[in-house]
Amino acid sequence: MAGAVFALSTFIIGGILTFTGLGLIAFMKNQDLLGWGEGRSIGILLVCVGLLASIMGVLVMRVITNRL
Repeated sequence: MAGAVFALSTFIIGGILTFTGLGLIAFMKNQDLLGWGEGRSIGILLVCVGLLASIMGVLVMRVITNRL
């Protein structure tokens, strides 16, 4: 049960990060983001991390499904 909760939460967090990154890329192109850097570069980072988290969530779901 814990593995399924982990997989689903990882998948959902990955989706949120992906769409947040796309929003940053679209709306914060040349603006500073809280002193962390340009909005576009942070957006690209969030898209990449979000996609990796979504893929990991799907793979963990597949493993958990096959184990039960």
